[in-house]
Amino acid sequence: MADGGESVLSVLDPDGRRVELSAERWAHILDGHPELRPHRESVARAVRSPDRRLAGPREGEEWFYLRGAGPSRWLKVVVHYEGGRGRIITAFARRSML
Repeated sequence: MADGGESVLSVLDPDGRRVELSAERWAHILDGHPELRPHRESVARAVRSPDRRLAGPREGEEWFYLRGAGPSRWLKVVVHYEGGRGRIITAFARRSML
């Protein structure tokens, strides 16, 4: 993987692009948001079939939102795409979409 480390999750987004979550990124997510530990499948679901999807502020970045998953109203997953493949950068719970 581009960001190093083995993949702990691999899923197709709604456009059919492969998106992966590395062990290093999952550890980073849990470091800042330990409440997400039991919600790794929800992270996958947010990317696979999001309730909302927005372009992020950086080139190649997309934000995926899943309603009612995880410890809050929304689960937000940030994905960076390069060369037709994506990697999950972070994920966290949100009360609102933005």
